[in-house]
Amino acid sequence: MSFRPCPILRKKLSSASRSWLSRQSRDPYIKQRNASPNAYRSRSAFKLLELNAAWGSFLSKKDVRAVVDLGAAPGGWSQVVAEKLGWIDPAAPDWDDPDVPNDYTFPPGRVPGADALSSWSSKHGRGVIVSVDLLPMAPIPGVHTMQMDFLSPQAGAAIKAALSTPENPSGMADIILSDMAANFSGYKTRDVESSLDICQSVFDFAKDNLHVRDTPQGATKGHRGGILLLKHFAHPLLQEFRKRLLEPNFYAVHYIKPTSSRAESAEGYWLCRGWKGVTSS
Repeated sequence: MSFRPCPILRKKLSSASRSWLSRQSRDPYIKQRNASPNAYRSRSAFKLLELNAAWGSFLSKKDVRAVVDLGAAPGGWSQVVAEKLGWIDPAAPDWDDPDVPNDYTFPPGRVPGADALSSWSSKHGRGVIVSVDLLPMAPIPGVHTMQMDFLSPQAGAAIKAALSTPENPSGMADIILSDMAANFSGYKTRDVESSLDICQSVFDFAKDNLHVRDTPQGATKGHRGGILLLKHFAHPLLQEFRKRLLEPNFYAVHYIKPTSSRAESAEGYWLCRGWKGVTSS
């Protein structure tokens, strides 16, 4: 997608939209996404690629057969997981971009929400991927999409049913991913509280849906149970959440700020490995 509108269009844009366009045009990951045949739907896909490569390719492990992507729309992270589990081969661009301002006019033929099935060649992979969001999401080969609130009473049963296979009769997840963030209000206290609420909600979901793996002989602690990858925004309240809920319930909790995360952003990720199956809260 080109981020350089004609001079006439630029005059009609708000200052915020002009600033957004200027930032996007300089962003190396945006340029990489637009130039790549992979054409991920969101810039955040590169964050997951970086995290996976730097931390032992946890998405590609042979024993990973059930992955849940919470707050998945528009589907960049789900595309990465589908690749790692062998469901898709990138073939052509997908122009679905959720971050474009409302007053930006897309070039002809590049309309958000285009059917992703026309942009990716599918093959038979392994395992099950479930993507959940309140927003609709264009299909991705190998991914079961559910438009619902992941905390609703019916969501847990629906997700377990989708994950249940002969290899995974319990319907529990090996990996739970969350790249969710609330819309920023501009008020720091409210934004911190929103981040904390999301983290708490994801943890509550993980308690009931993350796999506790039997300890194989000689396995390291970090591989004894399921993995949770959780986005958050730096603040003492979030650090207290980590100490109170994450560290007691996982064998290892790592703080990571990917290089693909913008330097001015307070976002970071907790990679929590080895779910113990306890529910201290």
